Amino acid sequence: MKAIRQYEFGDADTLRYEEVPDPVPGPGHVRIRVAAAGVHLVDASIRQGQQLGPNPPPTLPMTPGREVAGTVDQLGSGVDPSWLGRRVVAHLGTVSGGYAELAVASVTSLHELPADLTEDAAVALIGTGRTAVAILEVASPTADDVVLVTAAAGGLGTLLLQAARRAGAVAVGVAGGPSKVDRVRSLGADVAVDYSTPDWEAAVRRALGDREVTVCLDGVGGTLGRTAFELVGLGGRVILYGWASGSPTDFTVWDLYSRGLTVSCAIGARIQQRPGGLRGLEEEALALAASGAWVPLVGPPFPLADATGAHRAMESRATVGKTVLVP
Repeated sequence: MKAIRQYEFGDADTLRYEEVPDPVPGPGHVRIRVAAAGVHLVDASIRQGQQLGPNPPPTLPMTPGREVAGTVDQLGSGVDPSWLGRRVVAHLGTVSGGYAELAVASVTSLHELPADLTEDAAVALIGTGRTAVAILEVASPTADDVVLVTAAAGGLGTLLLQAARRAGAVAVGVAGGPSKVDRVRSLGADVAVDYSTPDWEAAVRRALGDREVTVCLDGVGGTLGRTAFELVGLGGRVILYGWASGSPTDFTVWDLYSRGLTVSCAIGARIQQRPGGLRGLEEEALALAASGAWVPLVGPPFPLADATGAHRAMESRATVGKTVLVP
């Protein structure tokens, strides 16, 4: 089969498209003929050799990729025969192997796909969707809120915008560049602003008039995250879930005391302590898509052979929605 291999940590050029032996599933595992593989910013961090939480960098060489959807085509021992031929999606966890024509997954990680859910949409939900569910559980937006979403044109941001609108809140989406702002507006955002323009925060204030942001959902951090933080009114809520910019949003205890803010982290230990764990979040995300409550935004797919291009586009913020590789 064809797969992406990585022999050293570094930039996107370390990803190589090669012929490798077909994997064979062991006990309790299945092999998936991959129709779509998700690309995530975490993949880029792993590619660079960064340690993520308690997990050390993977042993090289490796095949990256943690999110796959496709059809089960081979079973390991002890697996229920009814899985053969089913369309499934799986998050491979700390185990890599998704950037390939064939991938092996534990049967306990599988979710069967509804007939009307495509593989690329499923890949957009299995990791990104579960994170969105976790964020929303912390944020609990209501019709009384004004919700600001940073990086609102991304795979995660588009889901959060949809959820804010569904809750009846005023949805404010900020994104980089006119085309992304147009996409955010097309998703139903009440306010869509280009954060790459000077004084973008003033544009948000003008659009809101006498209202203030009550909930800020920030996964970007850095200067953008801090500017979004400043837009939150007295008694508002800030929910952090990453720092795509490379540095976390900076704030002080005085910021919290002086403005009565609540700051929460929606990922990490909080998810691990949640009843139902990650699988429960995945099930909820897939159910929301199946019901039509969420429509995941998937960008134009990249061929598996161009994983390097997919990573470059993602890291330069040139992508819209979820980035997907197709074998």
